[in-house]
Amino acid sequence: MKIEYLGTAAAEGVPALFCNCTYCRGLRARLAAGEKTKELRTRMQVLIDGELSVDFPPDAYAHMAAWGIDFSAIKYLLVTHSHMDHFYAHDFVLRGYKYAAEMAAETLTIYGNREVCEVFGECTRREMKESVAKNVRTMSVGAFEEIAFGDWRVYSMPAQHSSQAPLLYLVERNGKRYLHLCDTGRIPEESMAFLKALGKRADVVSCDCTFLWHASDPNARHMNFAEAVNTRARLRRAGILDEETKFVITHFSHNSAPSEEALARAEREYGVIAAYDGLCLEV
Repeated sequence: MKIEYLGTAAAEGVPALFCNCTYCRGLRARLAAGEKTKELRTRMQVLIDGELSVDFPPDAYAHMAAWGIDFSAIKYLLVTHSHMDHFYAHDFVLRGYKYAAEMAAETLTIYGNREVCEVFGECTRREMKESVAKNVRTMSVGAFEEIAFGDWRVYSMPAQHSSQAPLLYLVERNGKRYLHLCDTGRIPEESMAFLKALGKRADVVSCDCTFLWHASDPNARHMNFAEAVNTRARLRRAGILDEETKFVITHFSHNSAPSEEALARAEREYGVIAAYDGLCLEV
C-alpha cells in the first residue's frame, strides 16, 4: 500500500491565507526569498495506491501540479465531512466534457455522509454537464458501516468534530490497512469500541495534531500532541496498532507554529512521523 500525503495543513493553510502573525509573516518572507521548506503546507489530502483519495481540498490542483499526480486515475473518494477544506466539490464539474480527455478511470464514486452528498449537489448544479455527471456519483455513508468496492474494504466511524456527523475511516486493501483519524478531537469511545471489535491491526495511522504543542480541551474539535499520544496509547490497548505500525501526526494549524524544529522534537521524543506535503509511505 502506497500512502501519499499531498497536503498536511488545517483549513487556513500554512502560512495562513490572511494571517499576519509572526510565524506566518516570517514563513511568507522565507518563501518569497526562494527558500525551500517543509513548513509550507497545503490543505490536507491523502492518496492511497493512486486510486483512492481521502478528502479533496481546494488545493487539489496544486497537489496535482506539485507531485505529478494523475487525478483522473482516482476511482474512489472518501470524504470525512463537508467543510470546504476537506471537500471542494466545485472542481468535479471539470471531470470530463472538453475539460478532460483520455482519463485513466471512467467513473469516480464519492463516499460521504448525507451532507457531503447534498453539498456536492449544491456546488455542481450550476455548471455540471450531463456528460460529466453520468460518470461522477455520490454514495451516502453513515457511521459503523462496512463499504466494499473493487478490492477495497472501508469501515466508517464517528469523529468528534462538528454537528455534521463527520466520519473517520479504516481503509483495507490486500491485507494492508490505513487508519484515518483527522479532523477530530478525542476519538469517541464508541469509535474505539468499533475498532476493537473489528480486530484489524493498522499498518499506518494518520492522527490529527492541529494544535501541536499548544494546550487544548479534550472536548475540542481537534487534537494537540498530548491527545495524539493518548490516542496512540488507546489504540495500542485496543490492539489496533503495535511497534510496527507507523503513527503519523498531521493536519497542522499555523496557530501551532509547526516549524521543522517543533516537529523534529515530536519525532525525536515520541517516535512519531511528522507528515509534510509530499511525504510518501509504503507498507
